[in-house]
Amino acid sequence: MIKTNKVLDALLGVAVGDALGVPFEFRSRQQMADTPATEMIGYGTYSLPKGTWSDDSSLTFCLAESLVGGYNLIDMGSKFIAWKNENYWTPRGKVFDIGLTTSRAISRLQLISDRDKLGQIQRLKYQGDEYDNGNGSLMRIMPLLFYIKGKPIKEQFEIVWHVSALTHRHIRAAMCCLIYLRVAEHLLNGLGKEESYLKMQKEILEFWDEMSFAEREQEHFKKIIQSDIREVPKDEIMSGGYVMESIEASLWCFLKKENYAEIVFEAINFGHDTDTTAAIVGGLAGLYYGADSIEEDWIFSLARMQDIFELGNQLNEKYFKAF
Repeated sequence: MIKTNKVLDALLGVAVGDALGVPFEFRSRQQMADTPATEMIGYGTYSLPKGTWSDDSSLTFCLAESLVGGYNLIDMGSKFIAWKNENYWTPRGKVFDIGLTTSRAISRLQLISDRDKLGQIQRLKYQGDEYDNGNGSLMRIMPLLFYIKGKPIKEQFEIVWHVSALTHRHIRAAMCCLIYLRVAEHLLNGLGKEESYLKMQKEILEFWDEMSFAEREQEHFKKIIQSDIREVPKDEIMSGGYVMESIEASLWCFLKKENYAEIVFEAINFGHDTDTTAAIVGGLAGLYYGADSIEEDWIFSLARMQDIFELGNQLNEKYFKAF
């Protein structure tokens, strides 16, 4: 049996979901319906061996490693740059999948001068536009849970938006990250899936009132906040690279299915951005069900498995010293 902890549960949940989804990326929903994913396989879209995870996990691990040393936006940005330029925290020594928004954002981070570097990074969140609403910050945000847990929601959002804005500056992308992490925090505290979701909804609505969140932005969240995502018909759940599609699909799969494998395969079989949807929901499923619920063969097949375990244990030691 694997010796695990809540940090490893979440990180392995992300990485396994990612690796399960990588071979199927860009396949249509119809293609997935004709030949659904049921197992971890190799090759497929990128012709890479079984257990290969993508940029989703790479940037998750970069963030996790940075947080081992404490909260530091400059260090986070430098690790993202090292990943893009030097293949840092890649599964097999080479970046093979990078979103356009993420690529441009990391190039932008490189151009930030050393003079008032932190100030420039902190101001990124005020510079977003509609094109900053891909799922590239949501897919990597899970490790931030262990730093922000227990903080007031207003403080959490400020932190989350800064971290999201390293690559995705728009408030909508940041709000999706907050929603995801609020659900994750309730799961971490031992609440059930439905209770975690409903409690998050209530908290977010109250927070929107407090912060005067724009009505035009609230409209985008109707399916998950003002309504119940579980009641949305399956054919209305999309799974592309837009952050709203990713949060909706992830919460739908997490709440509708009953174990780790069912959840991530449901996400993958939506098609399109298969690795990212599965990585996002895999983080929640890993956190809730535990790494023991994930097939051992999938975990042992992961590229750099020992490095992932070492990282998870280091992050656990940093933020759960009292336990």
